[in-house]
Amino acid sequence: MKFSSPRRLPLWDNVTRGFPNRSHQILDPILLLPTKNNMKRLIALCAATLFLTLAASAQSLTNTIIKDRIRSQGAENSISLSFDAASKMTKIMAVSENVSKDDASRSGILAMNFAAGLFYPGENFVKSPESFMLTFWVLSKKPRFGASHSLTVTVHEEVLVIGSARYAAKPREQMEYLNFEISRENLMKIAQQSDVRFQLGDEEFTFTKSQMKLFADLLIVTDTQQ
Repeated sequence: MKFSSPRRLPLWDNVTRGFPNRSHQILDPILLLPTKNNMKRLIALCAATLFLTLAASAQSLTNTIIKDRIRSQGAENSISLSFDAASKMTKIMAVSENVSKDDASRSGILAMNFAAGLFYPGENFVKSPESFMLTFWVLSKKPRFGASHSLTVTVHEEVLVIGSARYAAKPREQMEYLNFEISRENLMKIAQQSDVRFQLGDEEFTFTKSQMKLFADLLIVTDTQQ
């Protein structure tokens, strides 16, 4: 069965926690005293501030650059970027293909896919995001993950414990939603491999090649060191 996912992550619209507050500069009262040493200190501080500002500007990753990277990766059909003028927030969302039919059948579901991404204030950031939201959409005749909805990923001999999901279900629509937060470090470990299995609740699945590329593309387009 072909599973056509909505282009919107459930439970994402109001997620704003986890973003750092904009820093406020505090003036040192000593700098206001007109002494020779303080003038040297002020000049040195201004020079350091200018250097850091220029460095941050040079590393700033703008929405325009991210869109260009998405096109360069050939990921226009799987990764989207949208800016909401009202809230002044940007959303990047990478939507995967379905898990394999064999995995779906063995797990007693009709189909499943996922989306990974993030929100950030404004239209740029200067540091690569440390984590991403990861949501699985499950289509099934009856709920399969209500009682058990943790996620672990096996990379070689290492087991990555992602944690327990924020779980929601709409039985009338035959839908389940499992929401996680995954670190950039763990996502990189997954994307660097070619054959990765994961356990969702009591069921096991294998990431497809397309899904693995999606993870790699998401890391590339959000990397400020590229």
